[in-house]
Amino acid sequence: MRYLLLLLTVLFSQSLLAQAPGSLFDKKWHRSGRSEMAYYYLQNGGKIEICSFRIDVSQHNNQLVVHTMLAFIGTNDKWVDTSISDWKTLMPIYRASHNKEREYALHYGTEVRGYYLDKKTRQRHQVTEPVVNSFVDSYTYPYLLGMLPLASGYKTDFAVYDYKHGNNNNVKKVKVVEVRSNTYESPVTGSHKVWQVSVLEEATGDTYDYYIDKDNRRIWKIDLVAGGKQFQLIDKETDYNPFTATFDKNATMKMITTGNSVVTGQVFARDNQAPIKGIAVLNINKRQYASKGTSVVLIPYTAYFKEWLKLNKKSRKTGRAIPLPKDVADCMKVTGVYDDEGHFEFVNLQPGEYLLYTEFEYVHQATQTEVVGYTDTYINGMFQGTSANTVSHDIAVSAKATVQEVVTIKKNGDKATVKLKKTR
Repeated sequence: MRYLLLLLTVLFSQSLLAQAPGSLFDKKWHRSGRSEMAYYYLQNGGKIEICSFRIDVSQHNNQLVVHTMLAFIGTNDKWVDTSISDWKTLMPIYRASHNKEREYALHYGTEVRGYYLDKKTRQRHQVTEPVVNSFVDSYTYPYLLGMLPLASGYKTDFAVYDYKHGNNNNVKKVKVVEVRSNTYESPVTGSHKVWQVSVLEEATGDTYDYYIDKDNRRIWKIDLVAGGKQFQLIDKETDYNPFTATFDKNATMKMITTGNSVVTGQVFARDNQAPIKGIAVLNINKRQYASKGTSVVLIPYTAYFKEWLKLNKKSRKTGRAIPLPKDVADCMKVTGVYDDEGHFEFVNLQPGEYLLYTEFEYVHQATQTEVVGYTDTYINGMFQGTSANTVSHDIAVSAKATVQEVVTIKKNGDKATVKLKKTR
């Protein structure tokens, strides 16, 4: 009798495993690739970035593989998780999790088997847990949400397995409580039409709002409330590449490190005055030198950087900027003004074109006109009109100068001199 009950339990479990959750999701919406999200803690109207969340999703050998890494800001602490699921059923096959406090590895079948290691106590525990219902892995399900048949008003729920050491039951229900249309405004790529998918994890009471692109099911943003605290994840869009020119980091780095040429210069501002319309009286005001320590940036003026500047000029009309990939930003050389007369220099440069860029503050002399009264004009007792009585004041206001200049080094060993000046 006991053997018969055991056999029926196994058969019943296998029957459940062969069904959902795979049938709930439409695999045409699957998207492989790498993405990275900034993870923020929200407090008092502001937000603090606590870590970077990298996600790699791939589908091969009839398996769905989700690999994630949390890298915490200001530390070497990393949380690494791997989840492998059967592509047909989306039932988990394997899960591993590692951080500085604990690690575990689990294999799924008719039972969950594996181990849990507490790194603080060095105690290792065997994991054996029966499987009586179908479920998806807790680290996989956020990327499966985009494979649901999303539409306004859509609702559903499904089971997920989330291992917590010491729990008697690690299966919990996830409920999609609401789906509605919304937009996500990216600072890089603009406005995107999204499904705002509101999710409740019943076991913890944690709530999530996923902003999922309607066209490609990319997750742009996640708002999370857990334990009464608010968090937010924002896609960094590290895969964004609008460039047609290719970038050669090795060659570009050599331009700024392996030559014998020097660029020297001076940064200053000067106000021009024009007492006669259209005629500027130059050199009437003293030079105002950029303060000691002011940053001056040197950019190898390659085809890639030229395209970046052109794209940025166009993009800024819409209020957005195009970020440079880290490898490209590494090839920008920065120095500081080293005296009280705005001098700077760059050394070890190869022949080529370079763009110099700086920003600094100075005092701008201006004239302010003030109306102090009005005069009415009468001729033969007839009112002819009113004119304003004005006085002018010279005022000094703080202004910000942005200056850029292209300098060319023709042959190795040359010394180029440039003046980065702002006049107005």
